[in-house]
Amino acid sequence: MSLEEEKFAGGVAVITGAGSGIGAGFARRAGAIGMHVIVADIDDAAAQAVARQIRDVSGKAEAFQLDVSQPAELDRLAHDVFDRHGSVRLLVNNAGIETLGFAWEIPVERWEKTLDVNLHGVVHGVRAFVPKMLESGAECWIGNLASVGSFGMMPTQSAYMVTKHAVQSFSECLFLEMQLKQAPIHVCSIIPGMIRTNIFNAENSAGEPDSAERFRRSMHDMMANYGMDLEEGCAVMMRGLAEGKFWVSSQPEMTADIIAGRAAFLQGQSDPAMSDQTRALVE
Repeated sequence: MSLEEEKFAGGVAVITGAGSGIGAGFARRAGAIGMHVIVADIDDAAAQAVARQIRDVSGKAEAFQLDVSQPAELDRLAHDVFDRHGSVRLLVNNAGIETLGFAWEIPVERWEKTLDVNLHGVVHGVRAFVPKMLESGAECWIGNLASVGSFGMMPTQSAYMVTKHAVQSFSECLFLEMQLKQAPIHVCSIIPGMIRTNIFNAENSAGEPDSAERFRRSMHDMMANYGMDLEEGCAVMMRGLAEGKFWVSSQPEMTADIIAGRAAFLQGQSDPAMSDQTRALVE
């Protein structure tokens, strides 16, 4: 029996944004190691499809339509899952969107959607689930989707970057709060690096300014050419969760390099600057 199976098999996993991308990868991995997976996504058809994929290989899964930008819907999800299943072993607050474009050109609606999904969805996911997790007294896990972008800077990605910096800070504070409560709840910052998903596909650009098209295409091509396989990345990160790590990276060396650069920038209090690679992507 693997460590993942030892820690998670037989438990309930709730994964938001699980109809595609990293969320779907986590859902399939959770199903493969014997968890009952709640595949939550705003796109019900996508959530149903991933749940079927899990069941087709003898796993246990069900779909739940959910808009994480609405706190009441996260409350509804938590009540439903605890009422029917009694406990949650693993909560992955994964739902997120990428928004590209110059900060002043991004429409209000897209700015608000990005903040609501990427940041408020994580905050209210925790708010909705933690009280019942604490009541249970059982060992459980919360994984919040940060990013290597949590430690970087990138022109034309300001909306996404600010949410991921905030998620990282929120997870750090939440970790300490669980220590104060002496709670058996592991808080993990999940830090995907470059993983091949559909996040930069053109169909996800609704509401972005026209100027974002070129940036999105550049990022899509770079991810397609150099990204890590999705299933491999999710397997690596699931192992990190099972090990109880706070820092859960798909590509730890990439994370370490970016954090080292961030630390040097902060210590030197230098002006923000673009690397040659960044400049090639955005110019």
